[in-house]
Amino acid sequence: MELLEIQGVQIPVLGLGTWAMRGSGCTRAILQALDLGYRHIDTAQMYGNENAVGNGLTQTSVPREEIFLTTKIYQSNLQYDNVLTSVRQSLQDLQTEYVDLLLIHWPSRSVPIPETIEAMNELQDAGAVKHIGVSNFSVSQMREAMEASGMPIITNQVQYHPFKEQQSVLEFCSENSILLTAYSPLAKGRVVRDNTLEDIGARYGKSAAQVALRWLIQQKNVSAIPKAANEAHLRENLDIFDFELSPEDIQQILDLQGGLIDRMRSLFRI
Repeated sequence: MELLEIQGVQIPVLGLGTWAMRGSGCTRAILQALDLGYRHIDTAQMYGNENAVGNGLTQTSVPREEIFLTTKIYQSNLQYDNVLTSVRQSLQDLQTEYVDLLLIHWPSRSVPIPETIEAMNELQDAGAVKHIGVSNFSVSQMREAMEASGMPIITNQVQYHPFKEQQSVLEFCSENSILLTAYSPLAKGRVVRDNTLEDIGARYGKSAAQVALRWLIQQKNVSAIPKAANEAHLRENLDIFDFELSPEDIQQILDLQGGLIDRMRSLFRI
């Protein structure tokens, strides 16, 4: 598994998203993913599956220290005391002493960002959380989180795929050594039906989904966390490290979201 280094932190460039996965099916997917070589698992309080994820972590033969585990604080838990209480419950459900990355899942209209960040920093000081970040934050909200935190903001997890433009967030992340973690990178199935992505994939013997994931991880400081509930899809998503998209391929994909190649070129590893 390829790693990205962000502010001295090594993070797998591809992870497993677990949204809408539950119970034994979720645990089975975790175990299969880890057996195939995945080392980044993403969950959230909102998903209601932290216990199932924890079951996978305790049943796998992969050492805990080799797994990069992310969870996210539910929007109703962003007050200072609720952060501390809910994250301790998350650790109990995940059956682990720490998470590698803790995110604010969505910004709150009623709880100031600095209040939540203060509690997250406290959890870092206590060793319950190694690193912190945000999710679904605008550039101005990212800036506020950075100013409030005594520790680095490692990532902003946002919806990003070939049909979703995120240029302002990408540029801010690039300028500030922040990882953009792409959730729903396959656009909830739209990717597999796109003719442009299919045609590009045919040149490499790859699927449209593999092209979309490759397009994401070929960008500087971008990782992706596609959801996959069965072994075939887990294998397919992982099989993206043996080819590289050309500048012409990237141009075609950028055309799907407005053709921003001139301003975006520096953000790609080409």
